[in-house]
Amino acid sequence: MAFVTEQQIRKFHEDGFLVLEEFFTTEECDAMRKQIHKIIADMEVPSHCRTEFSTKEEEQLQAQGSTDYFLTSGDKIRFFFEKGVFDKKGEFLVPKEKSVNKVGHALHAYDPIFKQMTHSSKVQELGRKLSLEKPVVVQSMYIFKQPGIGGEVTPHQDATFLYTEPLGRVLGLWIALEDATQENGCLWFIPGSHTGGVTRRMVRAPPGSTPCVQFLGSEQPYEDSQFIPVPIGKGGLILIHGEVVHRSELNSSNSSRHVYTFHLMEAKDTIWSRENWLQPTPELPFPSLYL
Repeated sequence: MAFVTEQQIRKFHEDGFLVLEEFFTTEECDAMRKQIHKIIADMEVPSHCRTEFSTKEEEQLQAQGSTDYFLTSGDKIRFFFEKGVFDKKGEFLVPKEKSVNKVGHALHAYDPIFKQMTHSSKVQELGRKLSLEKPVVVQSMYIFKQPGIGGEVTPHQDATFLYTEPLGRVLGLWIALEDATQENGCLWFIPGSHTGGVTRRMVRAPPGSTPCVQFLGSEQPYEDSQFIPVPIGKGGLILIHGEVVHRSELNSSNSSRHVYTFHLMEAKDTIWSRENWLQPTPELPFPSLYL
């Protein structure tokens, strides 16, 4: 891993994101990819849990918000699927390894390989460089961005879903396990968009309500011209401020774009909203990054 400089940290605070090429080695990336293939090979998903993942608001409320499978996935390893991969009976129309949108949300806690990478000495060192005193891991995901069908991720701020008081305490670490290009769906950011707070929050609805989550506020309209593409090579890491606006486009290429990503929260003097969909549990309190 290249040494992270003070200049880079200033750049992160200025832009709301930072690209760190070659943060993980090829071997480490391949170990994570090999492990996810094992997890998918062993995957057993009951038909009623076959949830298609979406980032469009109405579809989110219908798919994720109406199912306990999503809401109770914070302390489990669960599977979420691309659109159109099931028939009307809930059977797979494509090979299951090509059907998955993401695996989440506790790989960092329950899988030995992902736990090792999440808590690796270089990630801990990065946390210290960023002056994080009590960082905890709140969630993790493996995102596949399948060739040809990997859906777009609409413009959003992570703090919409992972809200804290005060704001500015959530940080995403996004690790490219394959080259992420404009063709296969790299991230796009609006530099400097992390300074205006959040305009929308996804919160748990009152018990017994359907759907189980609701949105407060609305996402601002953004111009395409505001976004810049941020391609990154295999092994690269993108630091993502919780309030920076980012998106990714549909993967219409023949190449997948595998990513392992997780979120940290600076727990010192921070309140995690009890309205967030994701909550720590007695079985899995948010683990400290600095094991």
